[in-house]
Amino acid sequence: MHIEQLLLKNYRNYEELEVNFENKVNVILGENAQGKTNVMESIYVLAMAKSHRTSNDKDLIRWDQEYAKIEGRVQKRQGSLPMQLVISKKGKKAKCNHIEQQKLSQYVGNMNVVMFAPEDLHLVKGSPQVRRRFIDMEIGQVSPVYLHDISQYQKILQQRNHYLKMLQIKKQTDHTMLEILTEQFIEMAAKIVSKRYEFLRLLENWAQPIHEGISRGLETLKIEYKPSAEVSEVQDLSKMVKVYQDKFEKVKNREIDRGVTMFGPHRDDLIFHVNGRDVQTFGSQGQQRTTALSVKLAEIELIHSEIGEYPILLLDDVLSELDDYRQSHLLNTIQGKVQTFVTTTSVDGIDHQTLKEAVAFNVESGRIKKIQ
Repeated sequence: MHIEQLLLKNYRNYEELEVNFENKVNVILGENAQGKTNVMESIYVLAMAKSHRTSNDKDLIRWDQEYAKIEGRVQKRQGSLPMQLVISKKGKKAKCNHIEQQKLSQYVGNMNVVMFAPEDLHLVKGSPQVRRRFIDMEIGQVSPVYLHDISQYQKILQQRNHYLKMLQIKKQTDHTMLEILTEQFIEMAAKIVSKRYEFLRLLENWAQPIHEGISRGLETLKIEYKPSAEVSEVQDLSKMVKVYQDKFEKVKNREIDRGVTMFGPHRDDLIFHVNGRDVQTFGSQGQQRTTALSVKLAEIELIHSEIGEYPILLLDDVLSELDDYRQSHLLNTIQGKVQTFVTTTSVDGIDHQTLKEAVAFNVESGRIKKIQ
């Protein structure tokens, strides 16, 4: 799949923008703070209905405007697909093929993207929250059901935490409501964890040979899911539910004392092992970067294997963060098969055929122009 046309209105520093892209590598050049990353982010937001840079949608709306609009025409195997997302202070409205989508979970997944930005190099060494967000966003692209489940889970978690807080400060004394919320919480938690295990197995299968290739056969990558309760991959849903039930029964009083839900997918983590050692703790910076790169390239292949089409790849200011060898590996992998967007201040010093054949655009003060 590839995006042919992008239209922006009142998005970040763009009053209006209309630009056509080619189904190959598109390099977006410009000095810092001119709007390069905003173009990249808008493609991501059009696909995912949320930004990778901010959790506050109001940040996406141009200063003093009521709304921001992103439109795109995406070419897929089955034909052309117009997509539109309007972001206002009241919320988001999404259209696919000119038809308004009642739920964002029905909208996300129509256009698939893989984003690789400098912050993704923190996937390995960053906080567990970064890794949970990564896994939720990626599964959501190929599984609308998961997106719905995770959204339900968050709502129940919020309600449960609120009720625990009420019990903690003695504004409530009845435990019946807590039991109902716990039951709902456990049902969603088991579904989410089960899907995460399944996804990580697939991701690891794709990432291992890629990692081995980048490390010239010297390293083996393993991805481990680290749950906060004693659930495991070999358990079916009913066994997982039982584990959670026992766990919550044991910690009920502690949770009321603290006023917070102590276990569940919102507290789980991932561990990346290289040659049996935890890369976050014991890996060199090079190993951490190779791991992040392997995982991102594996995502591209995993999405392709799930939906039969390659996603769009967004490389936001990341080439300068990689050494020549990793740069080459990345560019060789995508050459000729993935529509790719690269933002950078300059391509000087990057000697690769893929970039020599790329289409280049220049961005200055919220205006974009194709370089002939």
